[in-house]
Amino acid sequence: MIKQLLAIDGVMAVSRFRDDGAFVEGYGVLPEAELAALAHFAHDYKRIVQGNADQLSMFTGINGWTPPGGWIVRGARMSVCSVANLVCTVDNADGNLSEVMEYLTEASHY
Repeated sequence: MIKQLLAIDGVMAVSRFRDDGAFVEGYGVLPEAELAALAHFAHDYKRIVQGNADQLSMFTGINGWTPPGGWIVRGARMSVCSVANLVCTVDNADGNLSEVMEYLTEASHY
């Protein structure tokens, strides 16, 4: 199912991971070892984002920070986007990050 994310403009690779961080599946231009490393990175980063969202909620007293809806790390040419237990790499020249996040959100419900 997540393989369909590769049809989105700019998406180069996509991985799924379990809640404990274990690699489940991955597709795209990266070798399987790098797809697994991407999944592990995303799991660790997701935990950092969750901790930061918890702190924002506590310090600001404003509702809506948690749970975080996802995250993006944007580089000069590539970005990494994640929602729930899905992560993908996106070529910035070809992809629309808003569109990618929408599709990741939809796919995360399957």
